[in-house]
Amino acid sequence: MNKKRPKFLALHQIKLPLPGMVSILHRISGALLFLALPLLLWMLQCSLRSIETYTELVDNLQHPASKIFLLLVLWAFLHHFCAGIRYLAIDLQFASSLARARSSSRWVLAVSLALMVTVGVWLW
Repeated sequence: MNKKRPKFLALHQIKLPLPGMVSILHRISGALLFLALPLLLWMLQCSLRSIETYTELVDNLQHPASKIFLLLVLWAFLHHFCAGIRYLAIDLQFASSLARARSSSRWVLAVSLALMVTVGVWLW
């Protein structure tokens, strides 16, 4: 037991494996969805209140910054959904081996980004 252990935790030097990055992105996307929920509910209220508030909302959503924000929320939803299915599969012992966990994390990133690009191009 003569291993030299670090005396401090240098977070910038830690190399996480891909499943660890997917886990952190799952938490970040959940937090982003939680924080964006009041704004999304306000947008829903504006779209349903009257035709004037709807047209004002549509005009505000034409701004590039609001489109980027909506694309970010869309990515957060799609990534959180795909990673949630992955974690459900892991809990049900479908992806319990290390190789399957790594490949499923690659699939989560690929599918969530592909869906985000597809839906984003369609909505833009």
